[in-house]
Amino acid sequence: MREFLEFIIRQLVEFPDDMVLTEIPSGKTTVFKLQLRQGDVGRVIGRNGQTIQAIRALLASSAARHGQRATLEIIE
Repeated sequence: MREFLEFIIRQLVEFPDDMVLTEIPSGKTTVFKLQLRQGDVGRVIGRNGQTIQAIRALLASSAARHGQRATLEIIE
């Protein structure tokens, strides 16, 4: 799931090398914490949060296929 999430986000941001994605497993739930440059945060969130909602939906769907749960948090 981590590689899938990294691939999606790297396509959206202007500075993909500055992206830090931390994976915190906890039982059947995995929390992904994403750190970006300030300018890239807006790109990932999108207008009215539509982009981040779509990314979270894809992540949840991918996790469900593996019998898990996953969430994504953006750290500013």
